[in-house]
Amino acid sequence: MSNVRKVVLAYSGGLDTSIIIPYLKEKYSCKVVAYAANIGQGDEELDGLAEKARKTGADKFYLLDLRKEFVEKFLFKIIKANAVYERKYLLGTSIARPLIAKYQTVIARQEGADALAHGCTGKGNDQVRFELTYKVFAPKLKVIAPWREWSIRSREDAIDYAREHNVPIRATLKKIYSRDGNLWHLSHEGGELENPWGEPKPDMFIRTKSPEAAPDRATYVEIGFEKGIPISLNGRLKSPLSLVESLNSIGAANGIGRTDLVENRLVGMKSRGVYETPGGTILYEAHSELEQIVLDKDTLHYKDLVAQRYAELVYNGQWYAPLREALDAFMDSTQRFVTGTVRLKLYKGNITVAGRKSPNSLYREELATFSRDEVYDQKKAEGFIDLMGLSMKVNSMVHGKPKE
Repeated sequence: MSNVRKVVLAYSGGLDTSIIIPYLKEKYSCKVVAYAANIGQGDEELDGLAEKARKTGADKFYLLDLRKEFVEKFLFKIIKANAVYERKYLLGTSIARPLIAKYQTVIARQEGADALAHGCTGKGNDQVRFELTYKVFAPKLKVIAPWREWSIRSREDAIDYAREHNVPIRATLKKIYSRDGNLWHLSHEGGELENPWGEPKPDMFIRTKSPEAAPDRATYVEIGFEKGIPISLNGRLKSPLSLVESLNSIGAANGIGRTDLVENRLVGMKSRGVYETPGGTILYEAHSELEQIVLDKDTLHYKDLVAQRYAELVYNGQWYAPLREALDAFMDSTQRFVTGTVRLKLYKGNITVAGRKSPNSLYREELATFSRDEVYDQKKAEGFIDLMGLSMKVNSMVHGKPKE
């Protein structure tokens, strides 16, 4: 234990990371540097964090504002990729961990620390996301993962430990959700949600209005894109951070972005999570609709296949893997002409496309029309169908018709 002199802890002020400070002090007799990242989780999560960390035993505290980098270099990349994990999850927690972990290693170098610590459990995905990033940026530093070495086995145990060590916490035995929030989303796990048959309780949701309570009149938004990147809202240019924040507010007021998902964790087990991603849901929908009129058929279809692999890389914590960087080059190539505007109708939790336009649109009314046209010779379809169906025709002649 004596070889650990100083540890940089990824600190959120939540239950797990709060009790880790006294644990590290007791077990390793080391200095603890608590580091928190502002990635848009809100003032309620950040206010008083430095004081709480020091009162809990931290020797030093850092708070870095990473919101700008989070939006521009992380969130906008997954939007361009249309990366969605297992049909529903917009990767809110997954995409944030590599950024947080990277700057944890930066602080470790500044402080001359010899160890890194996190509060991720041995069952979860986040331990992998943090530690794969450590391997890229600080491969020689020792990694301390208390959940893999202490005797605490449940959140109830963690609450008892906190009380014994006078650590202030918000979690209670009655309302014991595990939450993770940032600019992109807010996740809810644990408690009653561990039974997938149970419907989430209305008071669990924090960011979004219920669809039932949303306005009775639809809200329209117009989102402008340039090369796959959102740049404007309702005709006004906005900074990346401001644009996401504005869409979060608009989406939340209209009950947009609630997702209930039983997902396959990286470690193999299934878990249930409920997510609130209002602005992100709007941006994904808008970007997808613009691609529908701009990308050619083969590129669009192949991009959907690549997007699934991209989402898996993000979910599995492989953000800094060479493959993700290579896939970004492909995504950037597909986005060269993804410039235009999409109009969406938001109404009681639903999003409906109300219009899309682009100077690079491949949609041509003279080709798609059902009215009289002079552009497309419909007689030519006969030969095309004969050639396309030749192998099927021969197979049927030789082997007979398929069984019903």
